[in-house]
Amino acid sequence: MSYNKTMMYFVYILKCADGTYYTGITTDPERRLREHNAGTAAKYTHPPSRRPVEMVYQEQAGDRAEASRREYAIKQLTRKEKEDLIG
Repeated sequence: MSYNKTMMYFVYILKCADGTYYTGITTDPERRLREHNAGTAAKYTHPPSRRPVEMVYQEQAGDRAEASRREYAIKQLTRKEKEDLIG
């Protein structure tokens, strides 16, 4: 894939079938959700006990670096704080 400075990045939170949350970044939230539900996107969502997953939150980021920083910040939140963010 060629580098594109105008590419949009998104930070997202998934709710897994086992009730846990997974946070990640992507340029295509719909595609990434399909990949997670197919068990091909991330080691965390690979086990059948974690699927299906539901995208419960997403926000746009200015670039990959910003998305990565926001992903890290969300991962540092407690479960309650994540639930408050999700609404």
